[in-house]
Amino acid sequence: MKDLQLFANENQALIIKQIEMDSSYSFNAADGSTIELLPEDVEIIPVDIPGWKVANSGALTVALDVTLTEELKREGLAREFVNRIQNLRKEAGFEVTDKISVKIGAHQAFNEAVEANSEYIRSQVLAESIVLVEQFSAGQTVEIDEGVSTNIEINKL
Repeated sequence: MKDLQLFANENQALIIKQIEMDSSYSFNAADGSTIELLPEDVEIIPVDIPGWKVANSGALTVALDVTLTEELKREGLAREFVNRIQNLRKEAGFEVTDKISVKIGAHQAFNEAVEANSEYIRSQVLAESIVLVEQFSAGQTVEIDEGVSTNIEINKL
């Protein structure tokens, strides 16, 4: 058994792959005997890799990179703005085809996201313009991100 333990420590991936493919793994011990490992003899524990989410089902394993880059965070904030502006359009009774102008109270937490994704936001909400305004108190206050609120004003053109 000690031979098997030493071998398993260095060849985990090989043993796991073989058990998953053939439902067994044969190990030839130093004394000439053969040890047959079956799925019920081993415990395969998936370990998350930092920044990755791993899940498996039988022979299928999926790993997703869940690291949030600054670009992804900006895109997420842009989508939040689209959602909030669409809600404001609906509350105001605007038609789906109505063109609008948008003013947003500037905030360091999202200014860059709005500027980098302004074309996307404009196209999604049919806005002719999106303007970030310092010290803006008109419009409606909306929460954009946890603990980050701003005022948004939309006007039909």
